[in-house]
Amino acid sequence: MTIKLTSDEALVLSHWLEKLQMTELSRVVDDPAVWAPIHRIAGTLDKMPDLFAPGYDQRLEAVGQRLRPAD
Repeated sequence: MTIKLTSDEALVLSHWLEKLQMTELSRVVDDPAVWAPIHRIAGTLDKMPDLFAPGYDQRLEAVGQRLRPAD
């Protein structure tokens, strides 16, 4: 299976998955079988070359604004 994401989508998904992994996963994901693919996706996203480049917070905010639906 191949999932294609824009760099914007990959950045916000990576951030969200990082936050998810920092919580107690069992409170959010009630099926332990789901954890393996979550970790695999997060690990793949963490390999993005500019993920942790300077200005991460500013880039994340800008990307979030671009991806949020207009009211």
